Order: sequence, then structure tokens, then C-alpha cells
Amino acid sequence: MTITTNENQFSSSHQKQVEFEKVMVELDYLKKQSERLDLINKLHGRMAGVLSLSGMIEAYSVWLMPLVGHELIGYNNRNRNKRHLFCSGHGPYRRKAIAFAEQLITEKTSFDGPFIEKDGRFAYKWIFETVDDAGILLILKEGYALSGEELDLVNHSLEILAECLRRGLEYEDLFERASNDSLTGLSNRRVFNDRIHSMMDSARRYNNPLSMVSMDLDRFKEINDNLGHQKGDEVLRAVADVLKNAVRSTDLLVRMGGDEFLLVLDNTDLQQGRILAERLCVAVGELDIWADAKTKLGISIGMSELRKGESLKHWMERTDDILYHAKADGRSRVAVE
Repeated sequence: MTITTNENQFSSSHQKQVEFEKVMVELDYLKKQSERLDLINKLHGRMAGVLSLSGMIEAYSVWLMPLVGHELIGYNNRNRNKRHLFCSGHGPYRRKAIAFAEQLITEKTSFDGPFIEKDGRFAYKWIFETVDDAGILLILKEGYALSGEELDLVNHSLEILAECLRRGLEYEDLFERASNDSLTGLSNRRVFNDRIHSMMDSARRYNNPLSMVSMDLDRFKEINDNLGHQKGDEVLRAVADVLKNAVRSTDLLVRMGGDEFLLVLDNTDLQQGRILAERLCVAVGELDIWADAKTKLGISIGMSELRKGESLKHWMERTDDILYHAKADGRSRVAVE
């Protein structure tokens, strides 16, 4: 009789222990679900006030960073010709990450598994495909692969991100119709005004160099006067194509008006920027456009790097003064300060 009682007590105690453990598992699950819901609500809040695709990618990266360490997040939509890369790194480290991401996107690299690894970098790709959208989200991480929990969090957040990106695409379609220069297809002054302050803020936040390149065509008036305005328009389009093909997706290239162009080089110092500027001078010269037997089209370039605490107005005036020196020193050259 005593043995039976002990057995019953043991059975009852074991059952209670099992039930207790089940309750604790459920509570732990509910706690994790609550934490996940709180994180997703914070993502909603962070994305709610953002309109542009580039802003959305940056906002998503900032939200994700404490949860899933990464060095770059990129979005590419081939159907809409949209590409935005956001990297939190600096200097050569940043340039290598962006170059690797652009290589993966441009070469349409095949992912046989959840990721590919190259030189210690792990790249993950998620595909968005809806009626009006076909894009990919690319996440690069250095050193080690994402854990199952990290992958789960990213997967859970993608529904929100995809919805925001669709909204961003619609906004940018409307914005571009109002913001593109109708002659050259480049961004116009309105885009410059909308983007430059965020680029300056980002450069200061991450301590990255930011360079401004002011460009003015040489002898363009003679082209118009001698060959006509139709030829002048063709020249502007040809120059715009040269400039467009030379810059990165992270840079800001704008036709400010007439034959004046402005380029803001993200994460680029004067030494790196001068190399590009010299190439642009050569490329415009190679268009081989002449107003007459002695007058050839060229481009003069002034370049400066944003200084600590400098206002946009002062930065632009300083860069314009440097461009003036390039003109005064003989045109078709680069002046740097």
C-alpha cells in the first residue's frame, strides 16, 4: 500500500513538472513573440515617415544593425532601373563591400544555397516579385554566416520592407517626372536640394569624406552660335551620357542649368575625386566636338571636399570659386582645393 502511494505521488509530481515545463515553454514562446512584435512595430515606426528608396534602405539597415550585424544592405530593381546600396563601413573597406555587392548584382550571381561566400564575406539574397515589382534585397556580412534566428528575423521583416519599397517606387516615379531634366535625363536642381543635406548629414555621422565637383562646358556658346541650338542640345545630351556612365549609383549627378553640371561624390576625398575628374575632362575632349576649326568643346572642373562645420552655401561658393580658377588658368582642366 505504501509503495502504491509513493508511486502515485511520484506520478503526480512528474505530471506537474511536465505541465510546469510546458507552461514555461509557452511563456518563453509568448515572450519571444511579444519581443518580435515590438521590434516589428519599431520597424513600422521607423519606415513610416520615409519616402525615398535610398532612405528606406538606410532606415532598414539602422533598424536591423543591433539585431543582425551587417556591413551592407542593397536593393536592386532591374525592371525599374533602381539600385540603392547602403554601407556603414569606411574608406577602402566600404569601397570593397560596395564593389562586391555591385558585382553580385551586375553579374546576376547564382545563389545555390542561402548564401554565397567570398573572401570572408557572406552574401544573402531575397527576391521580391509582385505584379509591379521585381527586385532583390542583398545583405553582406563579414566574418561569419547568419544564424537561424537572424535569418528568421530578416524573413519576418521582409513583408513590411517590401510594402514600403513598393510605396517608395511609386513615390520616386512621381518624383522623377517632376525632378528629371527633360533634355538630358539627369536629375535637376530640385533633386540636388532634396538630397544634398542628407548626404552631408550622413558623411558627418559616419565621418566619411564628401566631395563636390562643379563643371562648366568650355566654348559651348560658340557651339550654339555657330552650329545652332539643336546641335547644342545634342552636345548637352552627349556630355550628360559621358558623365552618367562615369559615376556610381551612390553619387549625385545634377544638371544645374544651361551647360553647368554638379556632381557630389559619396565617400570620396580629393585625391580619389581628382582621378575621376581628370577622366571626365579627357572623356569630354574625346567627344571631339568643334564649333569651328580652332574652337573645341571642353569642360572645366572645380572640386572641393566638405569641411567640418561648413554650410552648404559656403561649400558651393567655395567650389564655384575653384571652378573659376580652372577657367582662368586655361580651361579644360581640373582645379582642386
